[in-house]
Amino acid sequence: MSELLALGISHKTAPVALRERLALTENDSVALLEELLEQPEVREAVVISTCNRTELYCVVGDPVAAETVILGGFAQRAGIRPTELADVMYSPRNCDAARQLFRVTSGLESMIVGENEVQGQVKRAYEAALKTGTTGPMSNKLFTAALQTGKRVRSETAIGSSRLSVSTIAVDLAADMLGDLADKHVVIIGAGETSELTAQALAAQGVTTIFVANRHADRARSMAEQFGGSVVSLDLLPEQLAVADIVVSSTSSPHPIVGSEELALIMKEREGRGGRDLFLLDLAVPRDIDPACGDVDGVTLFDIDGLQAVVARNLQVRQGEAAGAEAIVEEEIHHFANWLGTLEVVPTISALRRRANDVVEQVLAENAGRWEGASERDLARIEAMAQAVAGRILHEPTIRMKTLNAGESHRRLAILRELFGLEDEQDHGAHGHGHATTDNVRPIRRAR
Repeated sequence: MSELLALGISHKTAPVALRERLALTENDSVALLEELLEQPEVREAVVISTCNRTELYCVVGDPVAAETVILGGFAQRAGIRPTELADVMYSPRNCDAARQLFRVTSGLESMIVGENEVQGQVKRAYEAALKTGTTGPMSNKLFTAALQTGKRVRSETAIGSSRLSVSTIAVDLAADMLGDLADKHVVIIGAGETSELTAQALAAQGVTTIFVANRHADRARSMAEQFGGSVVSLDLLPEQLAVADIVVSSTSSPHPIVGSEELALIMKEREGRGGRDLFLLDLAVPRDIDPACGDVDGVTLFDIDGLQAVVARNLQVRQGEAAGAEAIVEEEIHHFANWLGTLEVVPTISALRRRANDVVEQVLAENAGRWEGASERDLARIEAMAQAVAGRILHEPTIRMKTLNAGESHRRLAILRELFGLEDEQDHGAHGHGHATTDNVRPIRRAR
């Protein structure tokens, strides 16, 4: 029997200082997936890692054993005790795990409710797992359904119509604090999707941007052509910090790019040239800018968590549309639950019939010595009659199992398996993929 298990951490449950310790690069994600599939408890796996969450979706045989192994691996990566990490991680199963992914893909779990970027991030995570070879029937169905749900939410509601994102909120914050940005010297470190969205938001306010990039210099040049501005290498970053008014950083660097000691020296130099303040926006996880930079005189620093208070002011804009999105998610979860139910019914019926056949054979064997005067034909009739009795007893339950709706099937099939001791029998007949239950589902721990 296989179950769906999700294990994750997000901006709702943990600060950026902890999230960045679990953030995964593309190479890290591939390595983690390959390591997981070496564990006997894990059969399929997909990992999602963004600035606000790291989530793992697995198909497992024993969810308790799998959660213990995965949690231990995450704790080792973060350098903390598993018990500490357990307090901030959520671990829904089966339909609740699917609901979490559907909500994530729809933007309902994002810091900016309804933001569009997350759907692309989920799609790329799924494609990476496909390429790595760690998906299977259940995870394929799960992610296909989640992406379809995200599309429905965005096409049938206006939840994403205002095009809000972390980048646009960050630029709005800069404008609120500094006024007109058109005459400001703005530096963007990085050339990824977040940097592009930031450049787009800045261009809308008449800002010409300097892009600082090494790894994706070609992409940076393309953005510079699109939004205006120019590109310099990372080696020239100190020179840019010396003249910048605003610095926005969003790279995939595992280590800080801007250090506090270096920045303190630069700010002293700036004092001699008029002493302009410096506004830093760190949108990366792990963080690109040393948090101690915020203590340097003349520097104002916001990281991804610092934007949450600003985000709260924008939530009301999408609150009305969120209800419609929630309804779509629940409708799609119902479809997914129906699919899960079909996976459970057939192996449960097969296991029940195998159990009945075993009982018939056992009773016949126990009474073999009592048929001394019976002919071979009589023995065949006795066996046929015993099989018929077992078949008649199972007929009505079989019909009812086939007609259970999604809301009933998980609970009733779980009770039936427990009453007839079918767990071992079902594991024997369903090794590998596809037979999931939602019994003992644990609720998702929401934001505190």
